[in-house]
Amino acid sequence: MVYKRKNAGVCSFYTTVRIEEGRIEEVSVLGGCDGNLKGICALLRGRKAEEAADLLRGIRCENKRTSCPNEMSKCIEEALALSKKAS
Repeated sequence: MVYKRKNAGVCSFYTTVRIEEGRIEEVSVLGGCDGNLKGICALLRGRKAEEAADLLRGIRCENKRTSCPNEMSKCIEEALALSKKAS
C-alpha cells in the first residue's frame, strides 16, 4: 500500500510511505532537510511499520510541536489504519 500525507507545522511538504506485509518498503519526503530526511528514510526501509512509528512519534524540532520525523510517524500510522480497514 502506498500512502501520501500532507505534513503540517514543518518545512517539508509531504511524506509518502509504501508498506507491504507490515514492513516499510519505501519512505520519501518532499522538502525539508534533504540529507537528514534521506538518511532517516534509508534507516526505516525493512523495519516493521509499527516499530518505526513508535520510534519517530513525539520528536520535536526546535520550539515546534512537531518535526519531520513526527510527521513521518503520523503518515505511517494513518497508512496502517487504512490498511486494517481494507482487510
